[in-house]
Amino acid sequence: MPADVNLCEHCTAKCCKYFALPIDTPTEPKDFDYIRWYLLHDRASIFIDDNVWYLLVHTTCRHLQSDNRCGIYFTRPQICRDYHTDGCEYEDDWTYDHYFETPEQVEEYVEARYGRGKGPGDRSQSIRSPRPIGLPLVS
Repeated sequence: MPADVNLCEHCTAKCCKYFALPIDTPTEPKDFDYIRWYLLHDRASIFIDDNVWYLLVHTTCRHLQSDNRCGIYFTRPQICRDYHTDGCEYEDDWTYDHYFETPEQVEEYVEARYGRGKGPGDRSQSIRSPRPIGLPLVS
């Protein structure tokens, strides 16, 4: 957007349609099991950015109006008051170091990172499909 344009006139309210909270970095099986539990809930995901783990909840603020303006602008919480357009996500196409939407993705991450039997529930069997057997050579 050009510098003289009021960004709020074009707002899609990305920042009012989710919230993300840092969570403790998982270090043992029960920690990963909590993460799996978060992901069993509708509209929740987990991401890692700069080695910090976050719980992301996709939910719209109840005071967001149909024109993407705040319905309680003059009494909005301080976190909203501290948010300025210089950090706005309007043109942001952010990507994360890791992004998890399902418990199975977490299990696969744990297995890939720590090996078999180290993840949630300490399963001794891999959650991945077995490696396919090679096809016989035809001569």
